[in-house]
Amino acid sequence: MHAKIAILGAGHVGSHVARALAAAGDANEIVLIDKLPEKAAAQAMDIADTLSFPPSDLIVRTGDYADCADADITISAIGKAREPGQTRLDLLGDSVRMAHELAGQLGAHGVGGLLISITNPCDIIADCLRRLLGMDRFRAFGTGTLLDTARLTRALSEQTGAERRLVEACVLGEHGDSSMIPYSSLRIGGRPAAEMPGYDPEKALERTHGIGMDIIEGKGSTEFGIGQATAFLCKAILNDTGMMLPLSVHLEGEYGLSGINCGVPCVVGRKGIERIVELPLTFEEQQALRRSADILETHTRLAAEITAGL
Repeated sequence: MHAKIAILGAGHVGSHVARALAAAGDANEIVLIDKLPEKAAAQAMDIADTLSFPPSDLIVRTGDYADCADADITISAIGKAREPGQTRLDLLGDSVRMAHELAGQLGAHGVGGLLISITNPCDIIADCLRRLLGMDRFRAFGTGTLLDTARLTRALSEQTGAERRLVEACVLGEHGDSSMIPYSSLRIGGRPAAEMPGYDPEKALERTHGIGMDIIEGKGSTEFGIGQATAFLCKAILNDTGMMLPLSVHLEGEYGLSGINCGVPCVVGRKGIERIVELPLTFEEQQALRRSADILETHTRLAAEITAGL
């Protein structure tokens, strides 16, 4: 089956998503779209150079918004990178205005397949694009806490010495500093994490929250992790695996929350999100998720106010 992926934004993140997708080989065609066509063309040519090692028939090219109409997956990687000291929520105003502009450009052509948003603040912008484009919540969503979960897995592996593949964990809530860990569901090698030597839940959460800023302060931007995470998500979708991944989806009563996008476990397939999985949470975990949701609600309202004024 021919699989086409369109990537909106050919900057650090968009280009690394494209590179990771090209290396994975799950798509037949990758189209880079940017406000600076010459930049998108250069990125496409650079990535295309890698496809002879080993040889691949994958097409990597530049395109325009019309390519989103028949793409299986459209990935929105527009937006500014965080600067040292900035939270993802600090990017809200600029990102909402860019999302509004993007929706206007896409509106004439439509998004024929799925829309995955990476732009920070991820949860709010994914919700904003879904509303502006009038898309179903299971077809338009964000990467959410997928990268946070990767960082948690790394932190737990470093703490306990266990291989990453043995860590069963996820992060819920905001893709940001208010995200929470359902500790009661953590398993390492099939055992509760609390039984593992070196396990420190508070430090695991602190490390999960801090890795992104450590990278930004060291090199100016994060790019490889989100590129690989997004490519992994696309692979699960295109191969119709039914894999469960933590994504930012609009909630309508799940986890007792409504009216916001929030990172929760989702089963994904070729048609997008197939269903939301509700983990059993302790009272303390429910409260932590509620605190994160309150922050998302506040900024979702702010995004709506900004959009109304455009």
